[in-house]
Amino acid sequence: MKFTISRDALIKPLNLVAGVVERRQTLPILANVLLELEGDRLSLTGTDLEVELVGRVQLPAAGEPGEVTVPARKLVDICKSLPEGSDISFTAEDGKVTVKSGRSRFTLSTLPAREFPNVEDSMGTHQFTIKQGQLKRLIDRTGFAMAQQDVRYYLNGMLWELKEQSLRVVATDGHRLALCTLPEPVQVNDDTQVILPRKGVLEMARLLMEDDEDIAIVIGSNHIRATTNEFTFTSKLVDGKFPDYQRVLPRNPNKIVLGSRLELRQAFTRTAILSNEKYRGVRLKLTDNSLDIVANNPEQEEAEEAVPVDYQGESLEIGFNVSYLLDVLSVLSGEQIKMSLSDANSSALLEESDEGDSVYVVMPMRL
Repeated sequence: MKFTISRDALIKPLNLVAGVVERRQTLPILANVLLELEGDRLSLTGTDLEVELVGRVQLPAAGEPGEVTVPARKLVDICKSLPEGSDISFTAEDGKVTVKSGRSRFTLSTLPAREFPNVEDSMGTHQFTIKQGQLKRLIDRTGFAMAQQDVRYYLNGMLWELKEQSLRVVATDGHRLALCTLPEPVQVNDDTQVILPRKGVLEMARLLMEDDEDIAIVIGSNHIRATTNEFTFTSKLVDGKFPDYQRVLPRNPNKIVLGSRLELRQAFTRTAILSNEKYRGVRLKLTDNSLDIVANNPEQEEAEEAVPVDYQGESLEIGFNVSYLLDVLSVLSGEQIKMSLSDANSSALLEESDEGDSVYVVMPMRL
């Protein structure tokens, strides 16, 4: 196997593919990236057995075909350290890969390509194509609410629901829930629900760089595959039952508060400074056209903010984790937000005040 490629053409796909490779892995070959050359098409593959990413690069000229695996981290570090605009030539023979550029020469050990694991090719049951920018928005608006290392493993991921030709994604960690629905219909035949693992969601989000380009999604019984012009990404699905998120959405909340997103976000940011570092609780006191936000901590320090809001009704006092509220206010857009409440023990519903595509639920805290 032999070919030459410019450093700048190689570094983007190599970085993304190497990002999938785990630092600590059980099999030595999982630390490697698979290079395959056919004519003038170079493919790079990285996997951790849960997710797999294949990047494709067009070479300026055809090389000698072949396949080989090389240490991912070392190859990334070599390419990063070479000067911009330089050309790199690869030669693989006798179990070693020689990487040359200018006066630099590196010899890397390899492992046989035939030992490289292949994420199984299963038939997809559902297929659709959407714009990368649309998918990125769905993930950006909900991804923060995914659980991390929760024993309820099905929460360590994101629900994708195809229902009546609409795509909705939902994430929850049991304390808050984020839901975003694609405004345009999706051309699929039947309904389905699948859970993408957390790592699969984060890796897929990194690929979505061209907002106006299409991405083709294929969902199978235990895999999801996403393909763009430059990448093919495959992830195993989480085998579990996602909780019924419809039951979490507050029913008929009777206290509707409208406020400036920016003012509320700044007020929460300031009061958070003196909240309890462990529990991050703040108390909201709602009266006619005013919202008081109070935080205090074990050192007997206190912060208080009064924010003008649009509200008429009986007063209410309720506690929340301020970090959860700030997460929501960071992803919402628009001038105003709408917050719907019932009583001190019920969850809050947050959304953009006009017809938005996203809904957020935050559970209250006892303070």
